[in-house]
Amino acid sequence: MNSLAIATMMLLWPSPQLLLGEPQTLAGQQEDSPTPRYDLSRLELPPGRRTELKIALEKKDYKRAEMILVEEAEQDPKSFRAANLLEFAGGVFFLDGEYLNSVIVWKKAEAIAPLDERASFTLAMAYIRLNRQQWARPELEKLAAAQPGNSLYPYWLARLDYDSQKYLDAIGRLQKVIALEPKMTRAYDLQGLCYDYLGRLDEAIASFSRAVELNRMQPAPSPWPNLDMAISQMELNQLAEAEKNVREAMNYDSRLPQSRYQLGRVLERQGKNQEAVQALKNAAALDPTYPEPHYLLGRMYQRLGQPELAKTEIERFQQLQKPRPTSPALGSSPPLN
Repeated sequence: MNSLAIATMMLLWPSPQLLLGEPQTLAGQQEDSPTPRYDLSRLELPPGRRTELKIALEKKDYKRAEMILVEEAEQDPKSFRAANLLEFAGGVFFLDGEYLNSVIVWKKAEAIAPLDERASFTLAMAYIRLNRQQWARPELEKLAAAQPGNSLYPYWLARLDYDSQKYLDAIGRLQKVIALEPKMTRAYDLQGLCYDYLGRLDEAIASFSRAVELNRMQPAPSPWPNLDMAISQMELNQLAEAEKNVREAMNYDSRLPQSRYQLGRVLERQGKNQEAVQALKNAAALDPTYPEPHYLLGRMYQRLGQPELAKTEIERFQQLQKPRPTSPALGSSPPLN
């Protein structure tokens, strides 16, 4: 189901603070600090260079920070000092959205000395961002074996199982995750998605209900548990309950286009055509690259006797559905240099 796939992609990614030493909670939402602190003590930088790096990080001038770290590492590229600098640089490249560069420097660091647990995990996240799940899995499996009491690593292995459509395998992992961390909101949410794809909708609703309940207790609730439950409720024709969940999701994030799209879906199924059209227009306006609202608008305009508008929306949908080219920098094996 496209909507569920979109929902799964929006599950929480690791926070920037995780990459460079800030604390992280595993139960549901992750902690975000508006002024992250960076541990520069192990980098063995001259005082002036350390101050320069600290200022660059505080200003979020990641390009400058990357340059400083790489330049310092190149002074003695095979040393343990270089390994520490490159390992830290990998986190900065990740924060900067330079995932391929983050992988490259982490692999260079790993050739000198093993990566620490935090860097190994974020390396796996970089592989996932680069759509190289097959490289992420071994990293996560090593972490899970080394830290059997940590729920984060089996959770992400379950995510990979889900992406590979191995829903029963994912459910098995998630049951272990929930035993380790009974209040991990996103574990219940992902379990609900797996049950939905298997057609076990009652079990999906039960999992989503627990996710919604835990999500409400978070300081910054996510809209996704409510949206995911609403999608399953629409499949069961529980339209009033689905609309309630969609509107709750909108309260958590009023600018999430998927919330407006799902509102359009449920209103259309309730016969509230004008309200549905407006919701779909709002979804498309919030994200001009989002194809699904245009498809449903096209169907609705056709049914409402407005063929020109229907044609325009379907053409827009088809244009947005065209595949985007992949990065030529990625080959069939992990980059090492």
